[in-house]
Amino acid sequence: MPAVAEPVDGVFRALADPTRRNVLERLSRSPATVTELAEPFDMALPSFLQHLKVLEGCGLVRSSKSGRVRTYRIDPKPLQQVEDWLTQQRRMWERRLDQLDAYLNELKNETKDKPK
Repeated sequence: MPAVAEPVDGVFRALADPTRRNVLERLSRSPATVTELAEPFDMALPSFLQHLKVLEGCGLVRSSKSGRVRTYRIDPKPLQQVEDWLTQQRRMWERRLDQLDAYLNELKNETKDKPK
């Protein structure tokens, strides 16, 4: 398996959870503190911090601390890696489907040309 797949795997795992996707949507508007991010979710703070740890672990968010306040901001670089991977997959499948279409058209034309 290529080494490039490893960071992409972590991003996909992070994006698989709706709480983490909601956090990313919130951070796409502006940086926010842990308290601001946790407010809309009905869960204990330690559980919510686990979500932030996953997001930070795969590089989707970065945090900074000023005094006792930790602020998170989104980092789009891992999303670009995922987009590049998806684009590569889409191109491969489009090429394969084009080949299948050409083959099926060839079969169809051969069937038409055969005497009955």
